[in-house]
Amino acid sequence: MPEPRVWSIPMRARFRGIEVREGLLLRGDAGWGEWSPFWDYDDAGCVPWLAAAREAADVGWPDPVRTSVPVNVTVPAVGPAAAAQVVRDSAGCRTAKVKVAEPGQTEADDLARVEAVRDALGPAGKLRVDANGGWDVDTAVRTIRLLDRVGLEYVEQPCRTVEELAAVRRRVDVPVAADESIRRAEDPLRVARLHAADIAVLKVQPLGGVAACLRIAEQIGLPVVVSSALESSVGIAAGLALAAALPTLPYACGLATLQLLDGDVTSTPLRVVEGCLPVVRPDADAPDAVRADTATTARWLARLRAVEARLGSRP
Repeated sequence: MPEPRVWSIPMRARFRGIEVREGLLLRGDAGWGEWSPFWDYDDAGCVPWLAAAREAADVGWPDPVRTSVPVNVTVPAVGPAAAAQVVRDSAGCRTAKVKVAEPGQTEADDLARVEAVRDALGPAGKLRVDANGGWDVDTAVRTIRLLDRVGLEYVEQPCRTVEELAAVRRRVDVPVAADESIRRAEDPLRVARLHAADIAVLKVQPLGGVAACLRIAEQIGLPVVVSSALESSVGIAAGLALAAALPTLPYACGLATLQLLDGDVTSTPLRVVEGCLPVVRPDADAPDAVRADTATTARWLARLRAVEARLGSRP
């Protein structure tokens, strides 16, 4: 098998607290797989990410039931003018997900950004917000009601814990989506048992692969939104494979995140066309343009060896 290829790509804007996105590519009989866990995941937490990469490289994915996937544009925690421009540059996306609850920003900042996005989308567009667990219950309830003056499709992960999500859901009319409460939970089905969410956000890498996500989707009994983990086109292709295999897909998916990266590992990056991504699998044929430096490469390869040992010993 070819040696893993470590890549490093600058972000166009600070996102999820990072300015550079890194990862590595694995090649197997089924194609390329991406392994790109964020650095706040420890070795144990990286095991599902590696299982997903190995699935992509060595096993492959189920046959699709659709050839394209509607996607939302993701708007970072930028100013109103920049937020509106992100929407205008989104190649026809009619749904936008706006980051809110950014540390150091205010409710007024969030409202100004959301209002600017609503203006750019128009009244027929769908607008959702993502707090990444940044609010307590009372703050979430107050801010959701404030932001809903522009009409929210749903709010994603308003609070950190499942119990807090359930409390918010009882007090607001806006549907609640769970992300971290599924992908970082020992029991991803707990949100359904506690009636803490209306929508499940599934991400292929942190949940262990396409097959694992399909099992969760079947068991959790909630509508699913497939979202990315800020991957290259190789990683996004796994999310597309999941979205394309789901029996129903009632919401636009959060897979149009390549616009947040200033580069890619392929000469044929996944491009949004009229608000949709085609269900295709790009070849990682251009890694040299984003090749990581020697120190970064060594760091990732050492991390890979440590996590491979854990994956190999997993029952």
